[in-house]
Amino acid sequence: MDTAIRERLQQALFPSGSSLGTTRSLSVWAVLDGARDPAIHRALFESRLEHRCLFTGRGGLLSRELELAAPQLVELPPGHALGLRLLDEGWGQSWGIWLRIADPSNLRHHLRTLLRVQDEDGQRMLFRWYDPRVLRLYLPTCTPDELRQFFGPIDSLMLEAEGGAGLIEYRRHNGLLQQRRLSLAEAAEPDRA
Repeated sequence: MDTAIRERLQQALFPSGSSLGTTRSLSVWAVLDGARDPAIHRALFESRLEHRCLFTGRGGLLSRELELAAPQLVELPPGHALGLRLLDEGWGQSWGIWLRIADPSNLRHHLRTLLRVQDEDGQRMLFRWYDPRVLRLYLPTCTPDELRQFFGPIDSLMLEAEGGAGLIEYRRHNGLLQQRRLSLAEAAEPDRA
């Protein structure tokens, strides 16, 4: 990844409190889709950061195959090597989403409540909201009540734009969805002859 693009993404993902318009301290978390690439689990393991699977099985155990395909939740300290690796290797590959939250104490529980949905016939199915390709389509269709339920304690959700061409940040304000787009085109360094 181009250095200027990486720096622009880092500034967008880890802004200072004043640029967010708040004095609250917000932590940054990632929900990574283990089914997208085996490199995700390698990166999590090598980071030595604590991460939690959003799926659980009987007795809390999952088969190895399911664990590798499951979404993983990890806190990303600013400047940590894992965050940089996710940008370098996973940006544009739909590896997952990023979120900011003031109090993460119930974050995993809240995210787990979003995993199952029912269709019109009452069939329960998995909702892969942690895939940026899905979330980009879903959030703009939500009613104010659906947004309240989806966001819960989350301050903002961030994900790659189509093809990794930018960053999209979603927030809920006065019950409505706010969207901010950051293009990465102008951050790219010019070719040098």
